[in-house]
Amino acid sequence: MRHSPLVSIIMNSYNGEKFITKSLESAINQTYNNFEIIFWDNCSTDRTEDIIINYRNKIKYYKSIIK
Repeated sequence: MRHSPLVSIIMNSYNGEKFITKSLESAINQTYNNFEIIFWDNCSTDRTEDIIINYRNKIKYYKSIIK
């Protein structure tokens, strides 16, 4: 049996709430199934985190912090 390699989709956003849903849905709906989505939030101040919560079981979410 041949296994498909894991593909990592890395998404980076800062205040991208207008585009996040469409971008995530596009990645999730690909025909290739062996993938992971890594989402990096660059300290967004809009609703980015609220939108991402709806995808928490499908992506790995990281948020940078200001020090």
